Amino acid sequence: MRDDRHETLSKVPAVTLGFWIAKIFATTLGETAGDTVSMSWLGETTPQAGSGGLNGYLVGTALFGAILLALVVMQIRARKFHPALYWATIIASTTAGTTLADFATRSLGLGYSGGSILLLGLVLVSLGTWYKVEGKISSDHIVAPRTEAFYWLTITFSQTLGTALGDWAADPATLGLGYLGGALLFGGMIAVVAILYFATSINRVALFWAAFILTRPLGATVGDFLDKPLAKGGLALSRPLASAALLVAIVAIVWWTSQRDRREQPSAD
Repeated sequence: MRDDRHETLSKVPAVTLGFWIAKIFATTLGETAGDTVSMSWLGETTPQAGSGGLNGYLVGTALFGAILLALVVMQIRARKFHPALYWATIIASTTAGTTLADFATRSLGLGYSGGSILLLGLVLVSLGTWYKVEGKISSDHIVAPRTEAFYWLTITFSQTLGTALGDWAADPATLGLGYLGGALLFGGMIAVVAILYFATSINRVALFWAAFILTRPLGATVGDFLDKPLAKGGLALSRPLASAALLVAIVAIVWWTSQRDRREQPSAD
């Protein structure tokens, strides 16, 4: 009988094409949902921003950060992989990352370049500490609470970094590629990682985290393209409606992959 101990114990999904599609949709949702709260509802981009004594980016970060913390605790306490819980935590991390990156780059004045450098440093510190403490960095065998804590901390930093990188690539004052140009840049970089995966023997864990980080700025630029004003190169779609549509798509993808994985599992003898 085949040893299914890894599949049984690991509390993260198998890294398949469905995983990456869901991840890109989730990062795009994180951008539109974060902007819905901090910009549309809390008016951070209006002339009245901050006039009531509240910073919309900071309030959004506190809100989504609290949700993320609660979900991470639930994820760590869970005894097995739960698709809905896992993807809810991913969405919370990317949404919190959106508002946190905007707070750092805009409200604190770090700028997109400074914010990207700082957040890249945090990702590298998280990965380096993870390796130093545990002797390895994992991407698919996530079981022990300490390993999960490193996993979700790295994910949150990478999601935040991705927002800053997306803005850095698109903004006219920095790289100036626009939203579609930024999406093409990061999509091309992901394609390079995929080629390296299939054509070389480069460490698979390193390639996983490279792809994981790059999907975030791809989602950020796509999300901005969907909801930013026409004058800024976006489609000016409703942020709440775009977020709802993306959420429906994620639920459909996760359901489909879960059903497929269940069908492919060998029956017990």
